[in-house]
Amino acid sequence: MVTKKTGTAAAPSSSSPKQPPLNATGKGRPTVSISSAMTLADWIIWHYKDAASYLTQLHERSSAKHSNPSPSRSSSLISYSTATSSSSSASLQHLRNRAGSDAAASDADSGASSDSDQSSSARSTSWRGISSIMPTPSHISASRPPTTAFDVDFIPNPDDPYSLRHSEYGYDVDPAHRTVSQHTPGMSLRASDEEPSVWVYLQTYLSCPSASLVSDARDADAKERGKLTPRFSLSLDAVLMIIGHLRDWVGKRLFPAAYSHLRPSNGYAPLFSDFDSFYTRRLKLRIEDCFARPVTGVAGRTATCLDRTPTNHFADFVFTGETTQALNVSSYNYLGFAQSRGPCADEAESIVKEMGVTTAGARNDVGTSALHIQAERLVADFVGAEDAMIVSMGFATNSTNLPALVSKGCLVISDELNHSSIRFGARLSGAMVRQYKHNDMDDLENLLREVISQGQPRTHRPWKKILIIVEGLYSMEGTLVDLPRLLELKDVYKFYLYVDEAHSIGALGPRGRGVCDYFGIDPRRVDILMAFGAAGGYIAGSHELISALRLSSHAQNYAESMSPVVLAQICTSMGSIVGPDAIKIVPALGKLPPHVMDGRDGQDRLRRLAFNCRYLSGGLRKLGFIVYGHQDSPIVPMLIFAPAKMGLFSRLMLDRYKIVVVVVAYPATPLVSSRVRFCLSAAHTKADLDRILRATDEIGGILGLKLSPHGPRMKVDQVIAEGVEMVRESERDYERAVLALENGSNSKTEA
Repeated sequence: MVTKKTGTAAAPSSSSPKQPPLNATGKGRPTVSISSAMTLADWIIWHYKDAASYLTQLHERSSAKHSNPSPSRSSSLISYSTATSSSSSASLQHLRNRAGSDAAASDADSGASSDSDQSSSARSTSWRGISSIMPTPSHISASRPPTTAFDVDFIPNPDDPYSLRHSEYGYDVDPAHRTVSQHTPGMSLRASDEEPSVWVYLQTYLSCPSASLVSDARDADAKERGKLTPRFSLSLDAVLMIIGHLRDWVGKRLFPAAYSHLRPSNGYAPLFSDFDSFYTRRLKLRIEDCFARPVTGVAGRTATCLDRTPTNHFADFVFTGETTQALNVSSYNYLGFAQSRGPCADEAESIVKEMGVTTAGARNDVGTSALHIQAERLVADFVGAEDAMIVSMGFATNSTNLPALVSKGCLVISDELNHSSIRFGARLSGAMVRQYKHNDMDDLENLLREVISQGQPRTHRPWKKILIIVEGLYSMEGTLVDLPRLLELKDVYKFYLYVDEAHSIGALGPRGRGVCDYFGIDPRRVDILMAFGAAGGYIAGSHELISALRLSSHAQNYAESMSPVVLAQICTSMGSIVGPDAIKIVPALGKLPPHVMDGRDGQDRLRRLAFNCRYLSGGLRKLGFIVYGHQDSPIVPMLIFAPAKMGLFSRLMLDRYKIVVVVVAYPATPLVSSRVRFCLSAAHTKADLDRILRATDEIGGILGLKLSPHGPRMKVDQVIAEGVEMVRESERDYERAVLALENGSNSKTEA
């Protein structure tokens, strides 16, 4: 049952297992308390009746706020005055006082809140896609505490380094929350074949992609009874498609200006695909608020989101001038180096004073500095290659270097789920491109036999060269490449191997060196190693290969070189993992703190990340969700299937638990394989992961996402209580597998 409360709700602690009360995100709405799964379902219906009524409520709330500001802003988990305080420390104390205040204390601050609402509304700006500048009001900054806080005890405050560090890199010193990322011999590396029942797929196909929750609240009798009965409206996709195309047919004739991008004009063909435009307007636009959420400050352990209100049926957004601090599981911040203070940030600041922000030239012109050379040597040493070449753009690392490696008469064999930069570069090269089933080495071997025996099309001449391109860790699937089996094929069929380690370098292996380190394989057995992270990328290989690429790669001849700021961050982060040997290559690292340059900090980050990966992926599986990927993958994809549930899951995670997640659908995945990706970091604490498990368990249960056919399922409290022991059991599995492998080797030797 939905109950109203007065005053401001107390803020939850990230380490407390007790769940916070469910708060409506809209200003002026009552605080809602959740006591059971059924009441959460009622709240879902109450909050998301349908797109039209939702927008109507937002408009009414906005109008009421501008005309008659609310005397009490009790809808936020923690409410703050938007007026600038005299000092950050006083503001922080005020926020903590507000967190535990009663109704009277909340009303005492009503004057300041009302004034701030008026000033915030006056400064609100509409952001219309990419055609206008993102508003950055002066009262929104990383130095101002968020309006709604995820963790009241650790609100980002530049004057309090401890709270700032914890908000960006969680404090967790328990040695039990550490493990080592390494391959267990005998563990399968094939892509997950776990699927739900056929009925789930059938229901996904038949259900309306933009299905919305409706309720009996529109019925006067139901309102009098005070009950909200949940009911999902399921419509045939074919009916929706017909209605959508009818709307387009009528609109093109009655409202030609609105559909001008779909119609030929003045002899020009339309620039946009009809289907892509149809999908964007009829499906994606309805959940546009779940994508491209703007943030301010550092996207570390937590992220501060700029609150915005959708208008014009989600086509536009109006920024409210308020912010929400949320747990961030949507960034590729695997080792937690995204910090506003610390070795990486300090080194980047000092290098700006020394070298500026750019070298203003291509590498083969005047864009090569001493720092570029040092960084390339450090990268080569880190990955175990003879030489390396740094590129200023990650996408261009693949797309501009592949055409320099292969050309017409060559064959590129690509995993069917490779990144778009690989596909783009392979097409640009002019080489023949063939694909094999995702991470299926048997299918790859069959393909190799076919293409080698048949040769080039029509002429049947031998291929000039064969290049197989794989990813170390596939970002949408969370699967690891079967590198040992791939190298066995390489020894037999004599092809070149190109491994893209964008998501595995620094995240896998006991020393963080990627998939080669993870499997204990000499990296020189791989011909070409490639990776990129926050900015830029590298190509590593033999000295002869890199020397040739420096002359023929478009990225070296036409693109500006990497910024010194990014180079400083690369050297610092890699140096903290490599240890004292990095100082021999980059002498400037010698001035960093001893605990950083002796390798302790980097190794601790690697072990924290490894624990977080196994803990969360194992916990979600025990709860009954379908989770793709490997247990050591920092990307944990959880299947949602029905596209209609993506928006609900994303909004509820943010509204209920203050967690920012990434939902993924077509065209990045098949239309019926929608999913949420949890991107883990060493910055997350076990308490953060427990919060994710509880949130996913409650919301996933309501939305019907526990579809795994395997059992038995466990309760969330049991999963949290036994989670650490499950990680310890995986370590014992490794020890037993290694022992069995050694015994087998000894038996063969004796025989």
